[in-house]
Amino acid sequence: MKQKLSVRVFSKRKSPPAGRAGIENNKILILDTIFHGYALKKILEWTNFYCKVPLPTILFLIVSSSCIKNTEFDIVSDACSENVIANTTYTQVKELYVGELVQIQEDLIIDGYVISSDKAGNFFSVLHFQDSPTNPTEGFQIEIDLRESHLFFEMGSRILIKLKGLYLNKSRGVFKLGGTFSAFGTTSVGRLPALKIPEHIFLSCDSSSNIQPVNLILENLNDNKVNTLVQVDSLEFVGDEFGLPFAEVRKETKRTLKNCNNNEIKLVNSGFADFQGDILPEANGSVTAILLKENADYLLALRDLDDINFINQRCADLKMTSTQIFFSELADPNNNTGARFIELYNASNKVLNLDGWILRRYTNANTEISSTINLTGLSIAAESTLVISPNAEEFELTYGFAPDLGVSTNSPADSNGDDNLELVDPFGVVIDVFGLVGEDGSNTNHEFEDGRASRNIEITGANSIYTFSEWTIFNDTGEAGTTNLPQNAPEDFTPGSRE
Repeated sequence: MKQKLSVRVFSKRKSPPAGRAGIENNKILILDTIFHGYALKKILEWTNFYCKVPLPTILFLIVSSSCIKNTEFDIVSDACSENVIANTTYTQVKELYVGELVQIQEDLIIDGYVISSDKAGNFFSVLHFQDSPTNPTEGFQIEIDLRESHLFFEMGSRILIKLKGLYLNKSRGVFKLGGTFSAFGTTSVGRLPALKIPEHIFLSCDSSSNIQPVNLILENLNDNKVNTLVQVDSLEFVGDEFGLPFAEVRKETKRTLKNCNNNEIKLVNSGFADFQGDILPEANGSVTAILLKENADYLLALRDLDDINFINQRCADLKMTSTQIFFSELADPNNNTGARFIELYNASNKVLNLDGWILRRYTNANTEISSTINLTGLSIAAESTLVISPNAEEFELTYGFAPDLGVSTNSPADSNGDDNLELVDPFGVVIDVFGLVGEDGSNTNHEFEDGRASRNIEITGANSIYTFSEWTIFNDTGEAGTTNLPQNAPEDFTPGSRE
């Protein structure tokens, strides 16, 4: 076997996420960052055999590296092979699976082009590869107990895998190669031990290829493209997830992407990825990712944030619903009808988009809608308010700041305190109400004439059935459990602040 050896020095490399670091406590050992947990003696034996580097040379390098004070240096060796030749296809290998875990006994070899990378921390202990750098017909994955695998197997590098002795299984709809893992009496494909990797995975001496993603649309995803690099255009994150990070800390997290036909796919992100805490972008554009599958569901996984290119306007119809938007304060000041307003509150921890939402007013005892306000184009920040005034100029003079939305008189925001109100989502569902449609509010427990209706602070969700116990109401009658105490603006009102 002809061997080519090169030694690369990587300087000032960013440390991997917590829990995955291979350099700890200012110690540097050759290959210890890669084969964590194995005896150094065994590693040296493997290195001497595989790379054909004399043992004294290895020991010299170890002693030399121990004197380096900068712990951001790694010395990593790689070798390539010219006489390992592929002799089978992915399809033929997958046909060996007959419904249960199988150890491959035949002298079979496959080749492929690496498309994944653990450099940004979104992949861990797995290599994804496909059968061609352009227009691949199939992909595969192999589980490996190898940290910082991108230092050995760069994206685009061609690898050859000797399959004899490896295990093959189909888990959650996906074929996997690797070693074995046993838990609770069940054996499945697990990580190939680090010291076994040089017996099975070989780098070709070919130059690395430029991997070209296959352009797909969500409606045409299929199993043949699983474990291949794809590009999907015209995607955007759903409005419900605005303001959220890509992943929760140390927790695999799925975020939802959709296209303009409202078809959705999950983007799976590691809680250890470098971009874990980055906030999801709100625009629209393309996503380059590895196509994965979990049972019947397709998933996308980024290599790093460069795989997202969101530079376009969002889809025209952005609709969402939530029960965490509700009426929080209604105002009919005794001393100034021009200072009336409606306040909505978003109790969630993310921005909520109001495209398609409307407010309805039923005047007095009417059962037909008297007026509406279209909230399209507006959004409410997390744990924040939206204030709507029928007289924006007078509102600003009275309260010292402009309302979020100025509307006309005789609108839902211009109620004199004996009307009934509904908050309706884009799908026509009544999310929250004040009052009882068909009943005039005068002298009832939903009258706020010359006063104020304030949602009690402990209420954190909408209610489509009016419930008096959720409210504190001041008016000029004091009927039905309300308080007879007319309210004056600005001192008796708190628009823009839930108190």
